[in-house]
Amino acid sequence: MPTNKTKKVHVFYYAVLREQSGLTHERITTKAKTAGELYAYVQDRHGFTLGPDILKIAVNDSFKSWKTILENGDSVTFIPPLAGG
Repeated sequence: MPTNKTKKVHVFYYAVLREQSGLTHERITTKAKTAGELYAYVQDRHGFTLGPDILKIAVNDSFKSWKTILENGDSVTFIPPLAGG
């Protein structure tokens, strides 16, 4: 199977990422292989100021690593740190 195959993923944004993108979610067609590659793409696309080092990621509602391989139809959520107390 070729590594450059496109896939469709559903991406969700919360807090500051939602504010910066103006979106709560979007469907993206991508060649990103990993969750980290996908974040680099959306960070550039939307001008996100947060780096991946302070974010959590969930794929299909389970916390995962940035190296998680994405599959067609995956749901990906980027979770910034919570503020307040």
